[in-house]
Amino acid sequence: MIAQDAIPVLPRGVRLHEDKVRGGWVLLAPERTIDLDPIGLAILTEIDGACPFGVLVGALADKYDAPIEQIRGDVDTFLTGLANRRFLDLM
Repeated sequence: MIAQDAIPVLPRGVRLHEDKVRGGWVLLAPERTIDLDPIGLAILTEIDGACPFGVLVGALADKYDAPIEQIRGDVDTFLTGLANRRFLDLM
């Protein structure tokens, strides 16, 4: 489980990109790409490199009027998967 004070950061060379040809958003890294669904995009657009995980979860729960525990679990799973694939750093 990600610590509440951990700060998710996109590492150098990783960025969000709108794929206008296919009509969606992707997460780009050197020689790798992940297609994003609306949920993944919503999570990643909240990452600014300064906001701790707990604050990010709270903001998403407020924005989507969803239970914070459900949001915490979903965001934790998503970000942990990205970190394991080196698309995200946790500071």
